[in-house]
Amino acid sequence: MSSPLFDGRRAIVLAAVLLSTLTFPLSITGASLALPDIRSALGADLAAVQWVINAYNACFAAFLVVTGALADVLGRRRVFACGVGLFFLSGVLCAFAGDVAVLAGLRAAGGVGAAAAVTGGSSLLAETFSGAARKRAFGLLGTVLGVGTAFGPAVAGTLVELLGWRGVFAAPAVVAGLVLVLVPLLPAARAEAGRRVDGAGAVLFTVALLLVVTALVEGPERGFGSPVVVGAAVVAVVLGVVLVRVERRREAPLFDLGVLANRRFLAFAVAAGAIMAVLVPLLVYLPSYLITVVGVEASAAGWWLLPMTLPTVLLPSVGAEVAKRVPAVPLVAGAVAVCGAGAALLLVVDGDASPWRVVVPFVLVGVGAGVTNGLLDGLAIGSVAEDRAGTASGMFNTVRITGETVAIAVVGAVLAAVTGGGLAGPAYTGALHVVGAGLGVFALVVAVGVVALARGRVRVPSER
Repeated sequence: MSSPLFDGRRAIVLAAVLLSTLTFPLSITGASLALPDIRSALGADLAAVQWVINAYNACFAAFLVVTGALADVLGRRRVFACGVGLFFLSGVLCAFAGDVAVLAGLRAAGGVGAAAAVTGGSSLLAETFSGAARKRAFGLLGTVLGVGTAFGPAVAGTLVELLGWRGVFAAPAVVAGLVLVLVPLLPAARAEAGRRVDGAGAVLFTVALLLVVTALVEGPERGFGSPVVVGAAVVAVVLGVVLVRVERRREAPLFDLGVLANRRFLAFAVAAGAIMAVLVPLLVYLPSYLITVVGVEASAAGWWLLPMTLPTVLLPSVGAEVAKRVPAVPLVAGAVAVCGAGAALLLVVDGDASPWRVVVPFVLVGVGAGVTNGLLDGLAIGSVAEDRAGTASGMFNTVRITGETVAIAVVGAVLAAVTGGGLAGPAYTGALHVVGAGLGVFALVVAVGVVALARGRVRVPSER
């Protein structure tokens, strides 16, 4: 008797979603490993080349909730197909881009496509599978995402060496093209009648986040007191205030801020955001340090990061077992602190670093992220009423990915400011030390905050 997980169209749905998911970590780490070559080939300054990373991440974070709502309104398969198609087109055009501004714009479009593919794909899985099969399907989804994160830097580094920087955009596009071939075979999903998208919330959040990233990326180049940077920051704050007021008055808000009134949920969401805020910026900027300062090849730089990324695949099951014996809050706070300790130990890294000098800080960051991978999702969503689980999941991922996106921009701004835009030589080593110390302090503060929040009185939002 065949398993329902691999029966007929279910197998096609699973294959399409898993293949598309595999491309997204590679797209992020690939671009980071290619940054030195992109900067040299296109003659771009640091602020411009940073947009190749930040445009993708900012649009991914900004459109994740929006495309999730659109999947309910327009249909899951349609949004998934549009997302994969946009990601495919972006990757193909990126491989031929001859200008850094064009490349950044195409990357922004790719981020929107990735957001639509992720939300549409997750919705397709939830609609196609049920019961134990659904748990196995989402378990495979998490495994594929972890494998992509763990081995993405090594694969991307190899692509850079073999095909040049354009290869890191072309390869994910090829995979996305294979997924597009499967789209006509996917089951057509019905849209929800009468469901509308909160357009005001979507626009306010998207513009505010993009303005925050703009202020952080352009600050070191233009000066943080320049009218453009100050204006972007001020408008972002104003839009954030307006967003809160608008969403509180909506009957069906895009962001259900009431979920954040649950302090235990908020503690776990903040912890997840903090861990990603430490892990992902290091994955983005350490490769360029290893290539330009330490002097290793792009492929070797990818392999050097394995001690940091591999625990995200190997340790989630360990974290689940530990959680059965250790209270959740100390475990989560401890994981955040361990992650921060690894970042702080980057103070030992210098231009003559060897893998043995960096293995301890890299492993600590990876362990902190790995033991809570998946665990935090369950703890956060399990802390709210069952009928709010879907809303809580959306808010949780929004907090986590927004934190990651802003952190990448902040770390990039610090590195640019300390190195004077050079990202090379002893100044880069000093800048990395500043970043490591800053991330360590940040993680420690968050770890204390998680304990304080989770010990507070839990308020369960009332139904509307």
